[in-house]
Amino acid sequence: MVKKVIARSYVYFILLLMYAPIFLLIGFSFLSSQTVGFIAENDYFTFELYVKLFQNQQAMSALFNTLLVGFSSATVSTIIGTLGAIGVFYMRNRAKQTMEIITQLPVINAEIVMALSLAILFIVLGWQAGFLTLLIGHVVLTVAFVYLSVKPKLQQMDPSIYEAALDLGAKPNQALWKVVLPEIIPGIFSGFLLALTLSLDDFIITLFLKAPNFNTLSTYVENQLRIGIPPEIRALTTLIFLFAVAVFAFNGYKTKHEEKHKHHAFHKEEK
Repeated sequence: MVKKVIARSYVYFILLLMYAPIFLLIGFSFLSSQTVGFIAENDYFTFELYVKLFQNQQAMSALFNTLLVGFSSATVSTIIGTLGAIGVFYMRNRAKQTMEIITQLPVINAEIVMALSLAILFIVLGWQAGFLTLLIGHVVLTVAFVYLSVKPKLQQMDPSIYEAALDLGAKPNQALWKVVLPEIIPGIFSGFLLALTLSLDDFIITLFLKAPNFNTLSTYVENQLRIGIPPEIRALTTLIFLFAVAVFAFNGYKTKHEEKHKHHAFHKEEK
């Protein structure tokens, strides 16, 4: 009994350390206080910081750029990662093992190494830093995570259904679209959301590969920190956190719904 209490207390303590600063920041985003950590008697609950945030043209431009890069890179990464996972899944053993090692290198590689390598490559190629270089950098960062999200769904699938579809007269493209893809859609969707979240949160690759006059939310916040933290940054970081929570909550609901649907379908087949 004592061990259980200690174990639970330890878990709650770790959770408190992780989330207390975030909830503190969220609370101060609704206060009129100009400084974090001190509440004066005349401070009051207000949405003023959120109003100022949406009136800030630089912040809104950074938000648009972040969403543009995020959704663009997540879409490209999802296509490449999904096709790559399918291709590796149907490879022979020796080539398959080699490709699996190669595809996991971006996950374990330091992001600063990746950013610097890409920056040097683009300089050698004579490419000016801009949206294209930034897009490529974010795709390189996230495509491996899409691959790792799709791979488990492929492993859960019967590998013979593709050949069975071909034997029944389906063309390779038809077998891919109508047989394989429907089985791995939850993994594809999870990979897309993970790629989107990683892209929205990225700072290092963005800093190395963006154009001088192009800012995402991460680089905008970094620029603002140099001159002091404006109060509306509290509202901005709160919205980023809530968006991330919403994305993962939706992903969890979607995955649970898919598993429940498959469970019901399995029991119907047994009957």
